[in-house]
Amino acid sequence: MTGKSWLKTLFDRNGAFLSAYILGAVAVWIFVMIVLPQLAMIDFSFRRFSPNTTQGFDPGFHTIENYRYFIFGYPGNPDGWNMLHLAVFARTVLAAMAITVFDLVLCYPIAFYLAQTASQRTAAIIAIALIVPYWVNEILRAFAFRIIFGQTGLINTTLQALGILDQPIDFVRENYALYAGLGYAYILLMIFPIYNAIESLDRNQIEAARDLGASWVKIHRRVVIPFAKPGITSGCTMVFMLTAGALAAPQVLGGPSSLWFTQIIYRTFFESVNWPRGAAYAVILLAVCIGLVLLVMRMFKVRLGEIGRQ
Repeated sequence: MTGKSWLKTLFDRNGAFLSAYILGAVAVWIFVMIVLPQLAMIDFSFRRFSPNTTQGFDPGFHTIENYRYFIFGYPGNPDGWNMLHLAVFARTVLAAMAITVFDLVLCYPIAFYLAQTASQRTAAIIAIALIVPYWVNEILRAFAFRIIFGQTGLINTTLQALGILDQPIDFVRENYALYAGLGYAYILLMIFPIYNAIESLDRNQIEAARDLGASWVKIHRRVVIPFAKPGITSGCTMVFMLTAGALAAPQVLGGPSSLWFTQIIYRTFFESVNWPRGAAYAVILLAVCIGLVLLVMRMFKVRLGEIGRQ
């Protein structure tokens, strides 16, 4: 749909006054809530840290020192690289990718069942069962996972009662609790975009493929998944971005040796009070995540407009 055609459709459906209000409200919201904060963060990232000022930076000086520090560390660093921050950054991005794949594998069958197999009553019950736990605050859910995965928690107690374990496993220290908590935190954002895409698929296409002798694997690979690519991409994008940028779950569920990149950003802002470096780190994380998302979209030939409709 071209720019003129969607504008014309909008004005035809809603009238001039309401359409102008909608466009103005959306433009103001995007500019004030998204564009301005990001521009301010980018500007902060090129400032020089100055502890003697109220805002923590020299307003009349710009530098790339904050980005250089992320790669090379402090001047004269004998290692030559800022290995701690680079390693945490790589681990955060790779873990976010792994959690996204895990959520996709877990949620795709659920979404397909809800969209194509379950009756309306069954689908409604399952949807409610999925949504109700998210009425609880995210931090409370994270603490619940910490209790469940603790050494005296439900999982260890059950495994020991069944004789599978002799000694409890510290799932928190091994980061299993963190990955499980992050995977659970965003499953709705994976399920419902895929559900919306698959639900619009004509069931006759699936029946035709079955009549022609296609196996379920071929049906999903050649019929369902290509049709649901926008929904899958939308769900993966949201889960990946939110997982990479999570803070509450890593703070609560992370083990003693675990460190998420957002924790470094938080500490840089509020403990070191070095806003320029914290802003640079935030910009780096955002830019890399957006770049990876755009790369995946290009690989799977999915347009941004298709994702926006999910």
